[in-house]
Amino acid sequence: MSTLAPLRLLREPSNASEGNHSNATVGASGGWCQGLDIPNELFLALGLVSLVENLLVVAAILKNRNLHSPTYYFICCLAVSDMLVSISNLAEMLFMLLLEHGVLVMRPSIVRHMDSVIDMLICSSVVSSLSFLGVIAVDRYITIFYALRYHSIMTLQRAVVTMASVWLASTVSSTVLITYYRSNTILLCLIGFFLFMLVLMLVLYIHMFALARHHLHSISSQQKPPTAHRGGSLKGAVTLTILLGVFFICWGPFFFHLILIVTCPTNPFCTCFFSYFNLFLILIICNSVIDPLIYAFRSQELRRTLREVVTCSW
Repeated sequence: MSTLAPLRLLREPSNASEGNHSNATVGASGGWCQGLDIPNELFLALGLVSLVENLLVVAAILKNRNLHSPTYYFICCLAVSDMLVSISNLAEMLFMLLLEHGVLVMRPSIVRHMDSVIDMLICSSVVSSLSFLGVIAVDRYITIFYALRYHSIMTLQRAVVTMASVWLASTVSSTVLITYYRSNTILLCLIGFFLFMLVLMLVLYIHMFALARHHLHSISSQQKPPTAHRGGSLKGAVTLTILLGVFFICWGPFFFHLILIVTCPTNPFCTCFFSYFNLFLILIICNSVIDPLIYAFRSQELRRTLREVVTCSW
Protein backbone atom coordinates (compact mmCIF):
# COMPACT_ATOMS: atom_id res chain seq x y z
CA MET A 1 0.00 0.00 0.00
CA SER A 2 1.44 3.34 -0.97
CA THR A 3 2.24 5.77 1.82
CA LEU A 4 1.34 8.67 -0.45
CA ALA A 5 -2.40 8.46 0.18
CA PRO A 6 -4.77 9.08 -2.77
CA LEU A 7 -3.64 9.94 -6.31
CA ARG A 8 -0.61 7.67 -6.04
CA LEU A 9 -1.39 6.49 -9.59
CA LEU A 10 -0.25 9.90 -10.84
CA ARG A 11 2.83 10.13 -8.65
CA GLU A 12 5.28 9.68 -11.51
CA PRO A 13 5.17 9.01 -15.27
CA SER A 14 4.60 5.42 -16.30
CA ASN A 15 7.14 5.63 -19.12
CA ALA A 16 9.98 6.53 -16.79
CA SER A 17 11.56 3.41 -15.37
CA GLU A 18 12.54 3.21 -11.76
CA GLY A 19 16.21 3.19 -12.68
CA ASN A 20 15.93 6.27 -14.85
CA HIS A 21 13.95 8.00 -12.14
CA SER A 22 16.56 7.25 -9.49
CA ASN A 23 19.53 8.18 -11.66
CA ALA A 24 17.94 11.42 -12.84
CA THR A 25 17.01 12.37 -9.32
CA VAL A 26 20.50 11.76 -8.00
CA GLY A 27 22.02 13.65 -10.92
CA ALA A 28 19.86 16.73 -10.43
CA SER A 29 19.42 16.58 -6.75
CA GLY A 30 22.08 16.54 -4.45
CA GLY A 31 20.13 16.81 -1.27
CA TRP A 32 16.99 18.74 -2.07
CA CYS A 33 15.55 16.28 -4.59
CA GLN A 34 14.94 13.62 -1.96
CA GLY A 35 11.42 14.94 -1.38
CA LEU A 36 9.73 15.44 1.97
CA ASP A 37 9.06 12.75 4.52
CA ILE A 38 5.59 13.82 5.67
CA PRO A 39 4.21 11.63 8.49
CA ASN A 40 0.90 9.86 8.03
CA GLU A 41 -0.32 11.53 11.23
CA LEU A 42 -0.31 14.91 9.45
CA PHE A 43 -2.47 13.54 6.64
CA LEU A 44 -4.81 12.06 9.24
CA ALA A 45 -5.03 15.26 11.32
CA LEU A 46 -5.74 17.49 8.30
CA GLY A 47 -8.30 15.03 7.02
CA LEU A 48 -10.17 15.05 10.33
CA VAL A 49 -10.15 18.86 10.56
CA SER A 50 -11.41 19.17 6.98
CA LEU A 51 -14.13 16.60 7.52
CA VAL A 52 -15.47 18.34 10.64
CA GLU A 53 -15.35 21.80 9.06
CA ASN A 54 -17.16 20.80 5.89
CA LEU A 55 -19.76 18.84 7.83
CA LEU A 56 -20.49 22.01 9.79
CA VAL A 57 -20.87 24.01 6.56
CA VAL A 58 -23.30 21.46 5.13
CA ALA A 59 -25.25 21.31 8.41
CA ALA A 60 -25.46 25.12 8.59
CA ILE A 61 -26.81 25.41 5.05
CA LEU A 62 -29.37 22.67 5.62
CA LYS A 63 -30.46 24.20 8.95
CA ASN A 64 -30.98 27.82 7.90
CA ARG A 65 -33.86 28.28 5.44
CA ASN A 66 -32.44 31.68 4.51
CA LEU A 67 -29.51 29.81 2.98
CA HIS A 68 -31.76 27.61 0.83
CA SER A 69 -30.82 29.28 -2.44
CA PRO A 70 -28.93 28.13 -5.55
CA THR A 71 -25.77 29.97 -4.49
CA TYR A 72 -25.57 28.23 -1.12
CA TYR A 73 -26.58 24.91 -2.63
CA PHE A 74 -23.55 25.22 -4.90
CA ILE A 75 -21.40 26.09 -1.88
CA CYS A 76 -22.83 23.05 -0.11
CA CYS A 77 -21.83 20.86 -3.06
CA LEU A 78 -18.34 22.35 -2.96
CA ALA A 79 -18.15 21.43 0.73
CA VAL A 80 -19.21 17.88 -0.11
CA SER A 81 -16.44 17.74 -2.71
CA ASP A 82 -13.94 18.82 -0.06
CA MET A 83 -15.36 16.15 2.23
CA LEU A 84 -14.54 13.54 -0.41
CA VAL A 85 -10.90 14.57 -0.14
CA SER A 86 -11.03 14.13 3.63
CA ILE A 87 -12.95 10.85 3.56
CA SER A 88 -10.65 9.30 0.98
CA ASN A 89 -7.60 10.41 2.95
CA LEU A 90 -8.97 9.05 6.23
CA ALA A 91 -9.98 5.79 4.57
CA GLU A 92 -6.50 5.42 3.10
CA MET A 93 -4.79 6.11 6.42
CA LEU A 94 -7.05 3.70 8.31
CA PHE A 95 -6.59 1.04 5.66
CA MET A 96 -2.80 1.41 5.83
CA LEU A 97 -2.69 1.26 9.64
CA LEU A 98 -4.81 -1.91 9.71
CA LEU A 99 -2.55 -3.56 7.15
CA GLU A 100 0.68 -2.47 8.83
CA HIS A 101 -0.40 -3.80 12.22
CA GLY A 102 -1.66 -7.08 10.79
CA VAL A 103 -5.24 -6.44 11.86
CA LEU A 104 -6.38 -6.65 8.24
CA VAL A 105 -5.01 -9.29 5.88
CA MET A 106 -5.88 -8.98 2.20
CA ARG A 107 -4.62 -10.24 -1.11
CA PRO A 108 -2.55 -7.77 -3.19
CA SER A 109 -5.24 -7.70 -5.87
CA ILE A 110 -7.86 -6.55 -3.34
CA VAL A 111 -5.48 -3.92 -1.98
CA ARG A 112 -4.95 -2.58 -5.50
CA HIS A 113 -8.71 -2.51 -6.04
CA MET A 114 -9.22 -0.53 -2.83
CA ASP A 115 -6.53 1.91 -3.90
CA SER A 116 -8.29 2.41 -7.22
CA VAL A 117 -11.61 3.13 -5.48
CA ILE A 118 -9.97 5.72 -3.23
CA ASP A 119 -8.16 7.27 -6.18
CA MET A 120 -11.49 7.54 -8.01
CA LEU A 121 -12.98 9.40 -5.03
CA ILE A 122 -10.15 11.92 -4.90
CA CYS A 123 -10.15 12.44 -8.68
CA SER A 124 -13.91 12.94 -8.61
CA SER A 125 -13.45 15.61 -5.93
CA VAL A 126 -10.87 17.36 -8.13
CA VAL A 127 -13.26 17.68 -11.06
CA SER A 128 -16.32 18.48 -8.94
CA SER A 129 -14.50 21.10 -6.81
CA LEU A 130 -13.20 22.92 -9.85
CA SER A 131 -16.58 22.64 -11.58
CA PHE A 132 -18.52 24.04 -8.61
CA LEU A 133 -16.06 26.92 -8.26
CA GLY A 134 -16.86 27.73 -11.89
CA VAL A 135 -20.59 27.34 -11.29
CA ILE A 136 -20.44 29.63 -8.25
CA ALA A 137 -18.52 32.21 -10.27
CA VAL A 138 -21.14 32.14 -13.03
CA ASP A 139 -23.90 32.37 -10.42
CA ARG A 140 -22.28 35.43 -8.86
CA TYR A 141 -21.82 36.96 -12.32
CA ILE A 142 -25.54 36.56 -13.03
CA THR A 143 -26.34 38.08 -9.63
CA ILE A 144 -24.35 41.21 -10.43
CA PHE A 145 -25.09 41.77 -14.12
CA TYR A 146 -28.63 40.37 -14.29
CA ALA A 147 -29.86 41.13 -10.77
CA LEU A 148 -33.48 41.79 -11.77
CA ARG A 149 -33.70 38.58 -13.80
CA TYR A 150 -31.64 36.37 -11.48
CA HIS A 151 -34.54 34.34 -10.06
CA SER A 152 -35.91 33.66 -13.53
CA ILE A 153 -32.49 32.69 -14.89
CA MET A 154 -31.18 30.62 -11.96
CA THR A 155 -34.28 28.70 -10.95
CA LEU A 156 -34.21 25.89 -8.42
CA GLN A 157 -34.85 23.36 -11.18
CA ARG A 158 -31.88 24.61 -13.20
CA ALA A 159 -29.71 24.58 -10.10
CA VAL A 160 -30.62 20.94 -9.40
CA VAL A 161 -29.92 19.97 -13.02
CA THR A 162 -26.57 21.76 -12.84
CA MET A 163 -25.56 20.02 -9.62
CA ALA A 164 -26.62 16.60 -10.89
CA SER A 165 -24.75 17.16 -14.16
CA VAL A 166 -21.55 18.12 -12.35
CA TRP A 167 -21.65 15.07 -10.08
CA LEU A 168 -22.40 12.74 -12.99
CA ALA A 169 -19.62 14.21 -15.14
CA SER A 170 -17.19 14.07 -12.21
CA THR A 171 -17.94 10.41 -11.54
CA VAL A 172 -17.62 9.39 -15.20
CA SER A 173 -14.44 11.41 -15.78
CA SER A 174 -12.76 10.09 -12.63
CA THR A 175 -13.56 6.51 -13.64
CA VAL A 176 -12.06 7.10 -17.08
CA LEU A 177 -9.01 8.78 -15.54
CA ILE A 178 -8.27 5.91 -13.17
CA THR A 179 -8.86 3.33 -15.90
CA TYR A 180 -6.62 5.04 -18.47
CA TYR A 181 -4.31 6.99 -16.18
CA ARG A 182 -1.24 5.91 -18.19
CA SER A 183 -2.53 7.71 -21.27
CA ASN A 184 -1.13 11.20 -21.88
CA THR A 185 -4.34 12.07 -23.72
CA ILE A 186 -6.34 11.63 -20.50
CA LEU A 187 -3.87 13.75 -18.56
CA LEU A 188 -4.00 16.45 -21.24
CA CYS A 189 -7.81 16.51 -20.99
CA LEU A 190 -7.59 16.98 -17.21
CA ILE A 191 -4.98 19.72 -17.57
CA GLY A 192 -7.02 21.41 -20.30
CA PHE A 193 -10.14 21.34 -18.12
CA PHE A 194 -8.23 22.90 -15.23
CA LEU A 195 -6.83 25.69 -17.44
CA PHE A 196 -10.22 26.32 -19.09
CA MET A 197 -11.98 26.75 -15.76
CA LEU A 198 -9.24 29.04 -14.47
CA VAL A 199 -9.48 31.27 -17.55
CA LEU A 200 -13.28 31.30 -17.32
CA MET A 201 -13.26 32.36 -13.68
CA LEU A 202 -10.53 34.94 -14.20
CA VAL A 203 -12.50 36.55 -17.04
CA LEU A 204 -15.68 36.65 -14.95
CA TYR A 205 -13.91 38.10 -11.91
CA ILE A 206 -12.09 40.76 -13.94
CA HIS A 207 -15.41 41.82 -15.45
CA MET A 208 -17.09 41.90 -12.03
CA PHE A 209 -14.33 43.95 -10.46
CA ALA A 210 -14.28 46.32 -13.43
CA LEU A 211 -17.99 46.97 -12.89
CA ALA A 212 -17.56 47.34 -9.12
CA ARG A 213 -14.69 49.77 -9.59
CA HIS A 214 -16.72 51.80 -12.10
CA HIS A 215 -19.67 52.07 -9.70
CA LEU A 216 -17.45 52.98 -6.74
CA HIS A 217 -15.81 55.67 -8.83
CA SER A 218 -19.22 57.03 -9.90
CA ILE A 219 -20.47 57.04 -6.31
CA SER A 220 -17.39 58.81 -5.00
CA SER A 221 -17.62 61.45 -7.74
CA GLN A 222 -21.27 62.09 -6.82
CA GLN A 223 -20.44 61.98 -3.08
CA LYS A 224 -23.13 59.37 -2.42
CA PRO A 225 -22.82 56.47 0.02
CA PRO A 226 -22.47 53.03 -1.62
CA THR A 227 -25.63 50.97 -1.84
CA ALA A 228 -25.97 47.76 0.13
CA HIS A 229 -26.53 45.78 -3.06
CA ARG A 230 -23.28 46.90 -4.69
CA GLY A 231 -21.36 46.49 -1.46
CA GLY A 232 -22.68 42.96 -1.08
CA SER A 233 -21.86 42.14 -4.69
CA LEU A 234 -18.30 43.39 -4.28
CA LYS A 235 -17.93 41.38 -1.07
CA GLY A 236 -19.17 38.27 -2.84
CA ALA A 237 -16.74 38.81 -5.70
CA VAL A 238 -13.86 39.21 -3.22
CA THR A 239 -14.90 35.99 -1.46
CA LEU A 240 -14.93 34.02 -4.70
CA THR A 241 -11.61 35.52 -5.75
CA ILE A 242 -10.08 34.37 -2.46
CA LEU A 243 -11.51 30.91 -3.07
CA LEU A 244 -10.04 30.88 -6.57
CA GLY A 245 -6.65 32.02 -5.30
CA VAL A 246 -6.59 29.38 -2.59
CA PHE A 247 -7.66 26.71 -5.06
CA PHE A 248 -4.93 27.73 -7.53
CA ILE A 249 -2.21 27.73 -4.87
CA CYS A 250 -3.30 24.38 -3.44
CA TRP A 251 -4.01 22.57 -6.72
CA GLY A 252 -1.52 24.38 -8.99
CA PRO A 253 1.54 22.30 -8.02
CA PHE A 254 -0.37 19.06 -8.64
CA PHE A 255 -1.48 20.15 -12.12
CA PHE A 256 2.04 21.38 -12.86
CA HIS A 257 3.13 17.90 -11.80
CA LEU A 258 0.78 16.46 -14.45
CA ILE A 259 2.16 18.85 -17.08
CA LEU A 260 5.70 17.68 -16.34
CA ILE A 261 4.61 14.03 -16.58
CA VAL A 262 3.41 14.74 -20.13
CA THR A 263 6.20 17.05 -21.27
CA CYS A 264 9.42 15.85 -19.59
CA PRO A 265 8.96 12.50 -17.80
CA THR A 266 12.69 11.64 -17.71
CA ASN A 267 14.24 15.10 -17.36
CA PRO A 268 16.35 15.30 -14.16
CA PHE A 269 14.69 18.49 -12.96
CA CYS A 270 11.23 17.09 -13.65
CA THR A 271 11.94 13.89 -11.75
CA CYS A 272 13.22 16.06 -8.92
CA PHE A 273 9.86 17.86 -8.88
CA PHE A 274 8.06 14.48 -8.80
CA SER A 275 9.76 13.64 -5.50
CA TYR A 276 7.68 16.33 -3.76
CA PHE A 277 4.37 14.63 -4.52
CA ASN A 278 3.65 14.25 -0.79
CA LEU A 279 3.77 18.03 -0.44
CA PHE A 280 1.29 18.43 -3.30
CA LEU A 281 -1.10 16.09 -1.52
CA ILE A 282 -0.80 18.12 1.69
CA LEU A 283 -1.66 21.28 -0.27
CA ILE A 284 -4.70 19.53 -1.76
CA ILE A 285 -5.97 18.60 1.69
CA CYS A 286 -5.20 22.11 2.97
CA ASN A 287 -7.54 23.47 0.29
CA SER A 288 -10.42 21.51 1.79
CA VAL A 289 -9.45 22.85 5.24
CA ILE A 290 -9.26 26.50 4.18
CA ASP A 291 -12.47 26.71 2.12
CA PRO A 292 -14.90 26.36 5.07
CA LEU A 293 -12.99 29.03 7.01
CA ILE A 294 -13.52 31.44 4.13
CA TYR A 295 -17.27 30.70 4.06
CA ALA A 296 -17.58 31.17 7.83
CA PHE A 297 -15.77 34.50 8.03
CA ARG A 298 -17.05 36.05 4.80
CA SER A 299 -20.75 35.27 5.21
CA GLN A 300 -22.41 36.78 8.28
CA GLU A 301 -25.53 34.64 7.91
CA LEU A 302 -23.53 31.44 7.57
CA ARG A 303 -21.26 32.46 10.46
CA ARG A 304 -24.27 32.98 12.72
CA THR A 305 -25.76 29.64 11.73
CA LEU A 306 -22.44 27.87 12.29
CA ARG A 307 -22.42 29.19 15.85
CA GLU A 308 -25.91 27.78 16.35
CA VAL A 309 -24.83 24.42 14.94
CA VAL A 310 -21.76 24.26 17.17
CA THR A 311 -23.79 25.16 20.27
CA CYS A 312 -26.55 22.74 19.22
CA SER A 313 -29.15 25.54 19.07
CA TRP A 314 -31.55 23.65 16.79
